[in-house]
Amino acid sequence: MNKRTCLYERHQAMGALIQPFGGFDMPIQYSSIIDEHQAVRRHCGVFDVSHMGEVVVRGRDAERYVNHIFTNDVSGAPLYQIFYGMMLYPGGGTVDDLLVYKMGNEEFFIVINAANIDKDVEWMRRHAEGFDVVLDHASDRYGQLAVQGPEAEEVMEQVLALPCRELSFYTAKTLEAAGETVIVSRTGYTGEDGFEIYGSHAFIVAQWDRLMDSHRCTPCGLGCRDTLRFEVGLPLYGDELSPDISPVMAGLGMFCKLDKPEFIGREALVRQKAEGVARRLRGIEIDDRAVPRHGYKVMADGQEVGEVTTGYRLISVDKSCAVALVDSRLQLGDRVEVQIRKKLFPGTIVKKKFYEKHYKK
Repeated sequence: MNKRTCLYERHQAMGALIQPFGGFDMPIQYSSIIDEHQAVRRHCGVFDVSHMGEVVVRGRDAERYVNHIFTNDVSGAPLYQIFYGMMLYPGGGTVDDLLVYKMGNEEFFIVINAANIDKDVEWMRRHAEGFDVVLDHASDRYGQLAVQGPEAEEVMEQVLALPCRELSFYTAKTLEAAGETVIVSRTGYTGEDGFEIYGSHAFIVAQWDRLMDSHRCTPCGLGCRDTLRFEVGLPLYGDELSPDISPVMAGLGMFCKLDKPEFIGREALVRQKAEGVARRLRGIEIDDRAVPRHGYKVMADGQEVGEVTTGYRLISVDKSCAVALVDSRLQLGDRVEVQIRKKLFPGTIVKKKFYEKHYKK
């Protein structure tokens, strides 16, 4: 039986299309993916992301431990700074990609993907041996909302009365609200300005109700969350990152600080950087309106050279595009074909970002 978030009954009452995702029954769409996608690009959309997992790391060795399991470098970071990066297997494959919030000199708040919660927590615990830290698996205590779009700041301040305009991109703060301490961060997964709110189930349900009653933002499902992140080149674990896809292969080396003395998987990445990798993620723009999907073959000169990880008819730019794991010898501008059912559709290798991000830095 799948888990349900604290907002499940709200989604049901609103007539959302609900499907399994990451071990949860989650809303995929309320009206249409296109309408919800455009609401985030042009105005404000709100997502239930309470399925995400949270782990709090506390203790004298918290910073050293996080640096051991995490590719980015949290050394000496200012309070409430947020880092994106990965946990890696020793061979360089990806355990998960995550956000790490520095909440205190000896406290970090780690956000993990829903489908990986049990695996990640087990991995973290196994690699905590020898470190003076305590891991608090807090996933069942937290709900989470994402308020996203160019009007998100206004909605946060005016509708929810959560002051946030002073937050810069990838920073957070704690607030006392409704008798509890909540976390607000200027983060998201859409390529637009936006915020994420972490609090108790009761708090998150109350904020959802206020947002819906205000008619200032559109409820959004995971369908448009995927189209939004894909357009701006943000990876999805299981598609663009996996045990078989390293950050180097995914073009995410900037989040792997190889000048750190050590972290799990560092040696493998150093080797991949030096020797190169056989396959890399590339963007493909299809000449036709046909839509590529995960797993479809990519061909060049009659040979299979890779396969699609994600593909869509892009909503914001009206093009058929894909990201594919292909032979690393393919370069920008090279011509390829994508096999969609039994037919080959020509396309061009392009950058993975098909639409410009609009973050407020």
